[in-house]
Amino acid sequence: MGLVGEIAAVRAGRGNPRAMVGEFRRTAVLVPLMDGRLMTAVHGGIRWIHAFTDEAAMARFARLKGAAPGEEWEYAALLGARLLDVVVPGMGGPAGVAVNAADEDGSMLFPPVGGIVPEAAAVDTDAGGTDEADGAERDGGAR
Repeated sequence: MGLVGEIAAVRAGRGNPRAMVGEFRRTAVLVPLMDGRLMTAVHGGIRWIHAFTDEAAMARFARLKGAAPGEEWEYAALLGARLLDVVVPGMGGPAGVAVNAADEDGSMLFPPVGGIVPEAAAVDTDAGGTDEADGAERDGGAR
């Protein structure tokens, strides 16, 4: 079904969230870079890493952020598993992944909770990080 299909199925209420997380972990996503760092935004005390299923989804987001049509963005292709298991725990506070953020009907959040990120990075466990973020949006703020 692929990641886009799994997201659509979950959003429609007929999918399996565990299958969707599994598909995300197996999928290479595109993560925009700003000044050589992963593009992120802080919302609700969580740092969200922006990730996209393809260049078209990333271009829609770029236009919403004010990029000129055809403007190229530097990006890295990373497996979802690497984002969840390595990058999120290394962020220094609560972090998750926002997939296809510009797609109203195709976006999905992978929050820092048990079953998605390692227990040490989950905010819903005793081992999880503390809320250090101030809620302001920041781009290029990966640590």
